[in-house]
Amino acid sequence: MAIYKVINDQDELLRRKAHSVNNLTPNILKLLDNMKDTMYYYQGVGLAAPQIGVSKRVIVVDVGEGPIEVVNPVIVESEGLDEDTEGCLSVPGIAGEVPRYTVVTVTGLDRQGQEVRQRAEGFLARVFQHEIDHLEGILFTDKAKNLRKV
Repeated sequence: MAIYKVINDQDELLRRKAHSVNNLTPNILKLLDNMKDTMYYYQGVGLAAPQIGVSKRVIVVDVGEGPIEVVNPVIVESEGLDEDTEGCLSVPGIAGEVPRYTVVTVTGLDRQGQEVRQRAEGFLARVFQHEIDHLEGILFTDKAKNLRKV
């Protein structure tokens, strides 16, 4: 188990597009495990590899139904629109209202290298979009209205 330091929004890496993962090496599997440990340690519901200083297209999420790991995630379908409050481990103490799709379908690879297709609604859909934005160098503060200290 390893807990990584979560970098903040002042780090330029968070503004860069993350690199695709070409091979699921033991290091990528270890990264997935350590990202989950880090997410739980900081009491987050999602974490993208760039948030720990790793430019890889890897995310982990857990909204209370168990962890979901996705390598090279892509949103392939979306519908609906809702606005709700978000925060971010990389932007501590700040919240704002962010418009997001209410339903998304995400594809990518699981830790065995098998293609996964996950349909997500509500909060899970929001978390997927937030984490995938990180892979594109986008922070929630770029989309948020009514930014405020919390």
